Amino acid sequence: MTTLLEVKGLKTRFYTQDGVVHAVNGISYTLDEGETLGIVGESGCGKSVSVLSAMRLIPEPPGKIVGGQVLFEGEDLLKMPMDEIRHVRGNKIAMIFQDPMTSLNPVLTIGQQVSEALELHMGMSKSQARQRTIELLQMVGIPQAEERIDDYPHQFSGGMRQRVMIAMALSCNPQILIADEPTTALDVTIQAQIVDLVKRLRDEIGMAVIWITHDLGIIAGLAEKVIVMYAGFIVEMANVKDLYGDPRHPYTIGLLGSLPRLDERKSHRLVSIEGLPPDLIDLPPGCPFAPRCNYVIDRCLEENPPLETVGPNNHRIACWVDVKTAKTG
Repeated sequence: MTTLLEVKGLKTRFYTQDGVVHAVNGISYTLDEGETLGIVGESGCGKSVSVLSAMRLIPEPPGKIVGGQVLFEGEDLLKMPMDEIRHVRGNKIAMIFQDPMTSLNPVLTIGQQVSEALELHMGMSKSQARQRTIELLQMVGIPQAEERIDDYPHQFSGGMRQRVMIAMALSCNPQILIADEPTTALDVTIQAQIVDLVKRLRDEIGMAVIWITHDLGIIAGLAEKVIVMYAGFIVEMANVKDLYGDPRHPYTIGLLGSLPRLDERKSHRLVSIEGLPPDLIDLPPGCPFAPRCNYVIDRCLEENPPLETVGPNNHRIACWVDVKTAKTG
């Protein structure tokens, strides 16, 4: 399978009055053609900042990408001139954002906003773009698309606005779709509909997907590969079956332990992870999860472990302790 996107050692900082925020700390991963990658972790762990950095959407200042490469079709997006990367965004790599109400322009009709990308990137005339917009709205399940194309965002429900965002993202047949917590503001029923919609369109179009979320339940039925982030670092990386069936990092074990399960014969109390994430302005010298970890040893407090392979299918963790055997690395 061909590698579509390769992120190498990506580092992003935010320079604030209180100090330097170490938001993303040298993460690396690959995305293959047609693959769905899940990026999970609690709020503030660097999930969204990592993909916004890859797309050069970090506001500068206060943000700055201070290291790494993001290779797409053999070119480093971080070194690409801004006029060139604008042709990549929305055309070859598209994004769906968390809140569709703030992502859509309230004074432009839905049709105008979807058509814009078609005219800009695909060279369509206004009439061609309008007809294609109707087809896209129908594809994402918006009823009476011919009539609703001239409606404004406030005339749509939250779920329908998110469908419009998906239509907009798919308008130019992108090779990669980045979904940044697109179901967070929606109720559970609509969440399931949006996830099913993206899965169906992914299979029809053959695009690769990066799905960012704090909800491990969504990732289980959607992704092939999962990255778990904590304090701007990748702490575990595995295919979805290995991650859920054999989690190897203490943080991942804690996250999975906090999820209710339907396959247990007896009910059991959900586990919580004690403590709080570290201050990204003042990161500890060792492993950032050490103060909250049940497996902590002295080395954890002194040295941050690198990602190392611990199982088949390139299952990798950043931990000095083998949680299966309690042996130290």
